[in-house]
Amino acid sequence: MSKEKRFPLSWELKMPKMGESITEGTIISWLINEGDSFEEGDIILEVATDKVDNEVPAPQSGKLIQTLFQAKDVVPVGEIIAIFEASEDITSIEKVVLPSNSEVSEEKTKQTPKKPEATRSTSRPITSSSTSNISSSSGRPGGDFFSPLIQKIAKEQHISYEELARIPATGHEGRLRKSDVFNYIGEGRPYKFTQAVAQDPTAYRIPQLNFDKGKGKIIKMDRMRQMIADHMVYSKHTSPHVTAYVEADMTNMVNWRNANKEAFQKKYGERLTFTPLFVEAVAKAVKDFPNINASVDGSDIIVKEDINIGMATALPSGNLIVPVVKNADTKDLKTLAENVNEMANKARENKLGGDDIKGSTFTISNVGTFGSVMGTPIINQPEVAILALGIIKKRAEVMETEKGDEIAIRSMMYLSLSFDHRVVDGFLGGSFVRRVADYFEQFDVNRKI
Repeated sequence: MSKEKRFPLSWELKMPKMGESITEGTIISWLINEGDSFEEGDIILEVATDKVDNEVPAPQSGKLIQTLFQAKDVVPVGEIIAIFEASEDITSIEKVVLPSNSEVSEEKTKQTPKKPEATRSTSRPITSSSTSNISSSSGRPGGDFFSPLIQKIAKEQHISYEELARIPATGHEGRLRKSDVFNYIGEGRPYKFTQAVAQDPTAYRIPQLNFDKGKGKIIKMDRMRQMIADHMVYSKHTSPHVTAYVEADMTNMVNWRNANKEAFQKKYGERLTFTPLFVEAVAKAVKDFPNINASVDGSDIIVKEDINIGMATALPSGNLIVPVVKNADTKDLKTLAENVNEMANKARENKLGGDDIKGSTFTISNVGTFGSVMGTPIINQPEVAILALGIIKKRAEVMETEKGDEIAIRSMMYLSLSFDHRVVDGFLGGSFVRRVADYFEQFDVNRKI
């Protein structure tokens, strides 16, 4: 037989990564059944994250052979969720041997995670050197996951999870491959006697207290509310929150917007809200203080190159979501208004996609929309700060003039910045929020639209 390029008959579909900091997804439903054929680009299943629901298209034509997870299963990113048969000519295809039905059933029983509880963590600490604790959701440093094949090899070779986690990986995005494991075995298993990390005896442990929660109407949290609860608890547990407050005189900005909003909409066909003006000023301040535009990775601080401003937005259900204005520092006011209005409309219509909520590096929350004077927002992980903007309210203020101190009616607003005190000190946090307020106050009333 002449040599020719050979393709695998069967290929694996893995849980896709649908956003920064997203480590798992919940299968909403399969849109095709086992045995069904499909074309490249057909939507084959729906997956939900803590942010949005996503449709997953087929990367190539084929037929569904086996689904390894079912609706409502929570699956780690990178985990195999189904096996397909490709539609290429089988005369030039090298067939992949699939496990028997009994083996698949047994593996599914081992792999399928339980439905998450409200306190469920998205990561698992290393606490045991037993190979029986190697799980499909066990993470490598960097966020990858061990495939069922790697787990099987590890169990056969009596390789512990602690040892497995230290094997150098050469796969895509740091994924451990079969060849990596066998190369490691061939080298004599240098990490064979790796011990589990002992739990810190000084670590704080949450006391198990029994409270009388009372009686009343019971409302079951929906999936998104459970995810939000997990993220908020995680953020407060991870980042020592400190909040700094400043006050800004918004009179110039308010007067300019009131005078130009109709002309702006007539010229560009876009509503001119305060949000694009806020995003513009915040992006300028981030450029002045780049260390506020960061995340933490152990003992490393990652200062982001892009300035992507997240906007905390309420959905019709009452849940919160954070669509993102990408590269906000490079856009003019017209483009910012377009982006903000588009994201707001998508949020109201529940049409936000995965790309719309990816990559935020700094978040603002306009609590003034709800009439709040100020707020103490919780940091949107893995960022290190979040800015809350209160209601703009007119009141009497003492102004310094050429004639001396005078009382005038001004439009005032409180700004509150919550920051991660592990890496943001009071000087940086206070200076940043003050710079944002300065940009608000120094708004050019003669600016052309």
